[in-house]
Amino acid sequence: MKNQTRRRFLQGSTVAVSAGILGAYTFTTQTRAAESKNDRPRIGVIGLGGMGQTDTRLAAAYGDIVALCDVNTLKTDDAKKHFPDFIKENTPAYQDYRRLLDRNDIDVVIQAATDHWHTKINIDALRSGRDVYGEKPFSLTIEEGKLHRKVVQETGRVFQLGTQQRSARQFFDGGPHPRPFQEAVELVRNGRIGKLRQVWVAIPYVSMKGGPFAEEAIPAVLDWDMYQGQSPQRLYTSRRYHPFRGWFDYCGSMAADWGNHHFDIAHWGMDTELTGPISIEGRGIFPNEGRADCFDVPDRFFARLQYKNGVEVLFFTSLSVRETYGFPVDPHVETSQDKLDWMFGKDVPDEIRNYTRNGVMFIGEKSRLFVNRANVYGRASEELKENPLPPDAWRVRPSESHMQNFFDCVKSREIPVAPADIGHRSLTPCQLTVISMRLGGRPLQWDPDKEEIVGDPEAQAMQAREQRTPYVVS
Repeated sequence: MKNQTRRRFLQGSTVAVSAGILGAYTFTTQTRAAESKNDRPRIGVIGLGGMGQTDTRLAAAYGDIVALCDVNTLKTDDAKKHFPDFIKENTPAYQDYRRLLDRNDIDVVIQAATDHWHTKINIDALRSGRDVYGEKPFSLTIEEGKLHRKVVQETGRVFQLGTQQRSARQFFDGGPHPRPFQEAVELVRNGRIGKLRQVWVAIPYVSMKGGPFAEEAIPAVLDWDMYQGQSPQRLYTSRRYHPFRGWFDYCGSMAADWGNHHFDIAHWGMDTELTGPISIEGRGIFPNEGRADCFDVPDRFFARLQYKNGVEVLFFTSLSVRETYGFPVDPHVETSQDKLDWMFGKDVPDEIRNYTRNGVMFIGEKSRLFVNRANVYGRASEELKENPLPPDAWRVRPSESHMQNFFDCVKSREIPVAPADIGHRSLTPCQLTVISMRLGGRPLQWDPDKEEIVGDPEAQAMQAREQRTPYVVS
C-alpha cells in the first residue's frame, strides 16, 4: 500500500454521509478524500483495553494512528506510553467516540470497545463513511446483529469482524500446522472424516461467582454514563467495569464471547455459514442464583443444537479448562452431581462431562478431527502429508493475517474473510443458547430463513432488549 496514493486508496466506494443517531447529534464529516502527507490510510481507534491495544499495534503496520478514544482516559494515556513509535504524544484522544467520528482525517476505524457498544459504534462509523475492523462478538442481541448486517450492506463499506481464527495464524509456536483452522475446515469439507454427523463446540470455564458488590465512587478518569450506553443506568462498582462479562447488561456471557470464535469455525466446516440451527436447548448454571448486585451470567452450560443438514452441535463449557483472564472472582466451588446431571441431561458421554479441551471437534462417519489455536489433531491431519488434497479440492479463501486481509480489502473493495453476514450467523446460535438458558432450559424452535423463534412469543421478544436514551441502537 506504500505505493498507493490516497486518491487511489479511496477509489471504488462512495463516501456515505448520514445524520447522527444519538439524539440531535450530527456527524460533521463531509468527506475523507483530502490528500495527506503520505499514502497510508488514517486510523481512528475506539476502545483501548487489552484487545484494543493489540489491534492498534497490528493496524499500525498498515496505516497511521491519528486519533484515539476510550471512556477511560487512563487507557488512551497508556496506549501512548506503550506505543511511542506509532502513536505520537500529541495524538488527539477522546472519551466520546462521536468526537472522533467528527474528524475529517480518518479513513478507517478500529473498534474494540465493551461488547454492548460494538453494534452502535460500528453502525455510526459505517454511516459516517468509514471502513471498520470491529472486535467480536458481532452484536449484543440478535436484533442488533440484523441491523448491523443491514447497515454494512446499505453503506457498501468494508467490515471485518475480529474472529482472527479465520486467518492462517498459529496462536502458539512449535506446532506442525501453521494454519490449523483453515486446514481443519478443508479436511472436513472435502470429506476426509466421512459424512459429518456431529460437532462439539467447547469453550473454557470462567467462574462468575461473585457479589454482592457495593456502590463505589466513580473514578474521575471514567465517563460512567457513556460506558453504560444503552444499558440500564446502574450505580457504579468497579466489578461492573471489570469484568464486564459478568453482567448481561454489557455482554452475552462467555457463551457469546468464545462462542462467536468457535461457532464461526463450526459453521465453516459444516457449510452453514449463512444459515443456522432449527432447534436449540441449553441449560446453564448461574452461580449467584439471581441475587441482587451479583454477577448474573451463567458460567457452566450444555446445549444441543440441530441443523437442517442433519448435523447436531453440542455446545458446552469444558469444566476442566479453567481460565481467569484476570477476573476478580470468588474461589471456585465444585459443581454438585445433581446440577451436573441436570445440566448435561441424558446420554452425554463422560468425555464431554470431563472435557479437557477448548476448541472444535468434528465427528464424521470415518473419524474425528479436533482443532484449537495450537494444532489440528486426528488421523485425517496426520495423513495429509502423504495424501494431500487434490488440485480440485474445495479450499478456504487464503488469509495469512486477519488485519492485513482487512486493509487489503479496504484497498481492493473486496469482501473480507470475516464479513458481517457470516459474523452475525456464527453468533446467533450462541445468543439463542443464552435465551434458552435464561428461560430455564426451555427448548426453542428457530426458523433460520426468517430468523425468528417459532411459537414462543416470550423467547422471541428476547431477541432484543429495552435501550436507554440517548444511546439507542437504530
